[in-house]
Amino acid sequence: MTQKVLYEKRGPIAYITLNRPEVKNAIDVDVHVLLREIWTDFRDDDDLRVAIITGAGDAFSAGADLRTHVPEWDGVGPSLGRDKLDDGFAGGITRGLHRIYKPIIAACNGWVLGGGLELAMACDIRIASERAQFGSFELRRGMHPADGGIVRLVNVCGVGIALEMELTGEPIDAQRALACNMVSKVVPHDELMAAAEDMAARILRNDRRAVESAKETIFEVIGRTLDEQLKVECLFGYALCGGNPELVRRSEEFLAKQDRGRVGKNASAL
Repeated sequence: MTQKVLYEKRGPIAYITLNRPEVKNAIDVDVHVLLREIWTDFRDDDDLRVAIITGAGDAFSAGADLRTHVPEWDGVGPSLGRDKLDDGFAGGITRGLHRIYKPIIAACNGWVLGGGLELAMACDIRIASERAQFGSFELRRGMHPADGGIVRLVNVCGVGIALEMELTGEPIDAQRALACNMVSKVVPHDELMAAAEDMAARILRNDRRAVESAKETIFEVIGRTLDEQLKVECLFGYALCGGNPELVRRSEEFLAKQDRGRVGKNASAL
């Protein structure tokens, strides 16, 4: 049987590929369980620092495989919401395992729909192929997102785009996604993985503790008042300055113009 999810480790980068191209990489119950194992391993493997997730074929993911999920939901009643609180979707990265502070990059290679959009939005950085299409079609099926789709659309793109995408159920193309901050960049299709790996390299040049603390700080400030946000940033940021032995070494590299990835007169390679 073909593996439904491919998981490969190359140095500090974990590569995750949804591998059900015959159903546009729809996420069935098996894939959900496999992804939970993968996200847990990625979190716990100290040799891994960044993950890149993509899909096989012409889709990132078409979302939940309704053939396996609808029977699971049918007739359960409103208590299903409470039962699902700790479970999330796509292995729990949308809710439950969402506080993995290692960066996760989504290489959006084609259709990004429904739960696939929720998965992509749960990643930290999204890079889109020029062929990518993003949509939230759940309302067409008698439901709406329940695993972070609405929350992250509002937080990342704003109320206007969230309302348009949810209420119409119409997709947007890669350039529209770029305009509303859903993705960081749009690249030619054949350059997608190279662009994702370049993004990973730019993350990897930075101090690991600083990267993970910055991600945690961003998560912590969402939804707080301005004074609370400033307090959290101060506590997390200066805790890192006071407790990270890499700070002195990396500062000396910077002052000697020897740090990686410089630009201008003293340019250096990543």
